[in-house]
Amino acid sequence: MAEKNVAIRMVIDGKIRDVSYEELALSNNLAQESLVRLLIEKGVFKADELLKMLETVKKERYRHTDEEPNG
Repeated sequence: MAEKNVAIRMVIDGKIRDVSYEELALSNNLAQESLVRLLIEKGVFKADELLKMLETVKKERYRHTDEEPNG
């Protein structure tokens, strides 16, 4: 069996537990989706507002290298 690529090592009840990057990514994804669903359900924001913000963040984060940081 191949060794997993360990992202984090935790100690739970005195036992060492290695968590792979894949497991960590899945856990983060599940938590994020749960939070988003709950916030939409509670009326904190609407799904279309989230999609608009995702586009905004995507444009900010993945800008072309030849653009000014604030432009």
